[in-house]
Amino acid sequence: MALDRPTPNDLRAFWMPFTANRQFKQAPRMLVAADGMFYTTSDGRQVLDGTAGLWCCNAGHKRPKITEAIQKQAEELDYAPAFQMGHPKAFELANRLVDLAPEGIDHAFFTNSGSESVETALKIALAYHRAKGDASRTRLIGRERGYHGVNFGGISVGGIVNNRRHFGAMLAGVDHLPHTHIPQNQWSKGQPEHGADLADDLERIVALHGADTVAAVIVEPVAGSTGVLIPPKGYLQRLREITRKHGILLIFDEVITGFGRLGSPFGAQHFDVLPDMITCAKGLTNGVIPMGAVLTSAEIHDAFMTGPENLIELFHGYTYSGNPIASAAGLATLETYREDALFERAAELAPYWEEAVHSLKGRRHVIDIRNMGLIGAVELEPIAGAPTKRAFDAFLKAYDKGILIRTTGDIIAMSPPLIIEKAHIDQLIGTLAEVLDNLD
Repeated sequence: MALDRPTPNDLRAFWMPFTANRQFKQAPRMLVAADGMFYTTSDGRQVLDGTAGLWCCNAGHKRPKITEAIQKQAEELDYAPAFQMGHPKAFELANRLVDLAPEGIDHAFFTNSGSESVETALKIALAYHRAKGDASRTRLIGRERGYHGVNFGGISVGGIVNNRRHFGAMLAGVDHLPHTHIPQNQWSKGQPEHGADLADDLERIVALHGADTVAAVIVEPVAGSTGVLIPPKGYLQRLREITRKHGILLIFDEVITGFGRLGSPFGAQHFDVLPDMITCAKGLTNGVIPMGAVLTSAEIHDAFMTGPENLIELFHGYTYSGNPIASAAGLATLETYREDALFERAAELAPYWEEAVHSLKGRRHVIDIRNMGLIGAVELEPIAGAPTKRAFDAFLKAYDKGILIRTTGDIIAMSPPLIIEKAHIDQLIGTLAEVLDNLD
C-alpha cells in the first residue's frame, strides 16, 4: 500500500538542504524504504539508486550485517565519553581502517562527517607545524571547483562559488590552485592526457608567499561534487613531488573516493600516491550512521605525543567521535565490503560502466562525458540565461522514470552502489538515454 505523499503543511518545520525550486520544496519526492539497489517511494514505486544515496551507500541498502551490528551495540553500550575514555570498537575500527589504508598511514581520528573530517585535517596540519617549531606555516591551499564540505574551513579551501558567496569572509591565508577541467580533455575515458602541468601552479604560490608559510594542500583525488573532474595523468604525482620538496603536507579528501569507489580501498592506492592525511566518511558506515575519520601518518601523530601524560595533546574533538554505535556500523560495513569482495567487484565492472556511460555521447545537449571507477558524469549544454535548469529537468524526468541521479550545475553525476549488476547499469543508462532524448 502506497504511503500518502506529505503536504506542504506536513513539512512546515523542515528546512530541506539544497532544494532546487519552490515547487520541489512544497512537494518533495519522498523515499520511504530501500533494499539492495532500489528505493521505494511514498507512492509505492521502485527507483533504481544511481547515486549510492549521496555517494555513501556503497554496499547497497538494507545490509543485514550492518543492521544487526547496530541493534546489538545499542543493547550493549549506547554511548561512551569521547574524551579521556574509550571503548573497544573504536580501537578495533581504527585498526581496521589503518589495515585498509596505504602503507605509511597509521592512525585514525574519528569525526561525524566529511565536513568535520576536513576541518579536523586542516587543524591538525596547522597544529602539526606549530608542534614541529614551524609556527609560520599557516597558509592553506585548496583548488578551484574543489569541494571540502560546508563548514568554514571547508568552504574556504573549497572552490565552488555558490558554497562561498553567501557567507561573508572566509578563512584568511587561503589560496587556490587552478582546476583541471580543460577543453583538451573532452570525452576522455578514465584519466585524461592533458593538464598534469597545472600542478606546477603550486610552485608559483610557494614563490609568492614563501614555502615556510604554507601548511598544507588539500585536493580530492577525483573531484566529485563539482561534477566529476578526473585528475590528468601525472597530476597527483606532481603535487606530491612539489609538496614534499617544500615540506608542505598533502591532504587527500577521500570522502567520495574512499571505500571502493575507484576499485581500491582509497584513491591514494588507485593513483599510487601517498598523502600525509586522508579524510573519509560516507562509505565508512555505508551511510547508515554519521561517521567520518582523518587518517594520518605516524609522523604527524607522533609530533603531538611529546608532553606529559596529564596534558591534552590536541585541543580538538567531538562529543560523538568514535561513537559506539557508529563504530559498530563501521566495522560491519568494512566486513560486508570484504565478504562480498565489493572493491574487487567495482574494479571488474569499471570497463563495462565506462562503455555504458560513454554510449550517451551524441544524445541531445550532451557536451562531455567523464568517468573513473564506478563514477560517471554527463555534462549538458546549459540553457541560455537559465543555468542548471536543463540538468534539473533531467533529474525530475529520471525520477519519474524510475532512476535516481544527481545533478550539480548542468552536470549529471552517477555513483551507483558497488553491488550493481550489468543489468542495472543497462537500466540506468538506458533510462537516462530516454530522458536525454526528451530534454528541451
